[in-house]
Amino acid sequence: MRKLPAMLFAALLLLPASVVAQEASAPTIEERLLKLEGAVKAPPSDKPWFEKISLRGYAQLRYNRLLENNENLKCEQCDKSMAPNSSVFLRRARLVISGDVHERVYIYIQPDMANDASATAQHFMQLRDFYADLAVDEAKEFRFRVGQSKVPYGFENLQSSQNRLSLDRNDALNSAVANERDLGVFFYWAPEDIRKRLSALVSSGLKGTGDYGVLGLGVYNGQTANKHEANDSMHAVARLAYPFRTEGGQFIEAGIQGYAGRYVVPLAQRTSAAVLGDFEQHDRRAAASFTLYPQPFGFQAEYNFGVGPEYDPVTRRIEKKHLRGGYAQVMYMLRKASHVVTPFVRAQYYEGGKKHETDARRYLVRQVEGGVEWQPHKALELVAAYSQEDRAFQDDASAASRRNRQKGGRMRLQLQVNF
Repeated sequence: MRKLPAMLFAALLLLPASVVAQEASAPTIEERLLKLEGAVKAPPSDKPWFEKISLRGYAQLRYNRLLENNENLKCEQCDKSMAPNSSVFLRRARLVISGDVHERVYIYIQPDMANDASATAQHFMQLRDFYADLAVDEAKEFRFRVGQSKVPYGFENLQSSQNRLSLDRNDALNSAVANERDLGVFFYWAPEDIRKRLSALVSSGLKGTGDYGVLGLGVYNGQTANKHEANDSMHAVARLAYPFRTEGGQFIEAGIQGYAGRYVVPLAQRTSAAVLGDFEQHDRRAAASFTLYPQPFGFQAEYNFGVGPEYDPVTRRIEKKHLRGGYAQVMYMLRKASHVVTPFVRAQYYEGGKKHETDARRYLVRQVEGGVEWQPHKALELVAAYSQEDRAFQDDASAASRRNRQKGGRMRLQLQVNF
């Protein structure tokens, strides 16, 4: 019975290309980008705002137990179905409601229906995004984003799971902001032509981040999304990134970013009263990002370092500790009519605490992952990825145990439907 989900996924991955509708003559990626970048601004519409709202979304179904050789190899930050007694898993079930309610006011609302309230209660709705973009000028080059949204830190953190190749975000940068989001006010600036380019790098299929501007500045609570503020000190963040076009038509994006604040490890995250320390700690990081968009060869790498809360097993205290880590990924995008096939390989490393986990666990993570994504058409994506991992963590409940270091490998399968 345990092999049945894997067989079903494998059958989908082996669907013959002949059953998929073929495009007679698909435009090249360069032609698509030029068309999108040069799009003429539409004249203002006299439709009422509720007729300008659009609906879209995506869903992801996963199976993580194929070729598994260590069922105790888990990742709380990643996919919670990578654990014993897990099978087919609904990883994402998202609906995006967005649109211009005024010439200078844009709204974006995204709930997720695939959240777990407990080990036995699944598929609850939880808010992911709820914000408004308030344009200062007519060209919308200067904007303020108010509400719960992604914190502009890192390329992969800003990249939607709908577009990302790897099945999970890297530990190193994603440990900065759980679920990538928080409540705050962010300012974004980018020239109009660069805004079109940032949008085109997503809509053309090159897996960009979307429009987070050339310059991003902001203040936010700092306790991560859907959580109460725990002190009177806000976090501040800054990001500078630019998507270059080379003379040969290749797109390269480079960025730097950093944030600073004070994070409070909540009482609910502490194992027991025996865990001591100053639970409000400095939380500061800086990162560099580089992306060579796949045309057809691509490369992506990020690295961050800083300080943050981390459990010390010797003193049994949560203290301010140094952290560091990042990842590198290579990919190759093949296009044939409506089909897009993208093999990829990546490696990641992280050493440091994870402030949003129990006792601000200390981690040492090493992982190598290789896989392939196949898009027979825009509404369907299939991914198969194999990883070898070595994960060690320590919190107060596991500090004296050797079982908190797990090594192993597994094949993971995902079916994604876009609508």
